[in-house]
Amino acid sequence: MKIRHCVEQNNVDENLHIIDPTKIRHVIIKAGKIDQMSGLIDPKSHLNLDFPNHRVTNCVIAESFTIGAKIRKSDNGWLFATVTPNQCSHLGFLDYSQRLSLMIQKVKESLEKRS
Repeated sequence: MKIRHCVEQNNVDENLHIIDPTKIRHVIIKAGKIDQMSGLIDPKSHLNLDFPNHRVTNCVIAESFTIGAKIRKSDNGWLFATVTPNQCSHLGFLDYSQRLSLMIQKVKESLEKRS
């Protein structure tokens, strides 16, 4: 299973540049279609010049953000759109380990509430 950055085709210009990079999601693709999908990316971790570890640079292009939507293809495979360098900015230090720990804790709490 590989998680991909994904953008809707209506958020891509004629040069395959992403128009609004805050409208990118993580998806899992199965059989050329979106199988699972997250919420929108966090700009502080994905568009932050001060945090290069997870900066988004390119995204597969989906017809829409719906489960089952097709991923656009070219003759060479999936079609990708890019985030241009001027769409990223300096957003400051990010303690990713702390954020990950908090996320794991919130998921645990959510699961415990369901039990």
